[in-house]
Amino acid sequence: MPFLTMMTILLVYQLVGELIVLSLDLPVPGPVVGMLLLLLSLMIKNPFAVQLEVSTGFLLSHLSLLFIPAGVGVMVHLVRLQQEWLAISIALIVSTVLGLLVTAWSMMAICKLLNWKKAQS
Repeated sequence: MPFLTMMTILLVYQLVGELIVLSLDLPVPGPVVGMLLLLLSLMIKNPFAVQLEVSTGFLLSHLSLLFIPAGVGVMVHLVRLQQEWLAISIALIVSTVLGLLVTAWSMMAICKLLNWKKAQS
C-alpha cells in the first residue's frame, strides 16, 4: 500500500482511540488506546503488519524530526527552566531511576512467570 494510505490508517486508529476515550471518559490518552487497537489488529491480521512495515519504517527513519516542536516548546519556557532547574533535574533523575527499576523488576517477573532462563555463554 502507498505511504499516504498507511499514514491515514494510523491516524484513523488514533482518531478511534480519541473517540473511545472521550465517549467513555477514560483517564488514558486517546493515542494509547489507538495503539492498543492497532496492536490487536496486527496480532489478528498478519498481512496488514507486512504492509504497514514499509510506511512505519520510513516514519521511524525520520523520527528525529518529530522532536523539533518539543525542542521549540522547551525554548519558549527557557526562563522557567532557569528558575526551576533544580526541581526539574531532580524529577528527571528520580523518574529515570524509578522507570529503570520498574522495568527491570517487570522483566524479571515476566521471565520467572514464563520460566525463561538466562542464556548460557
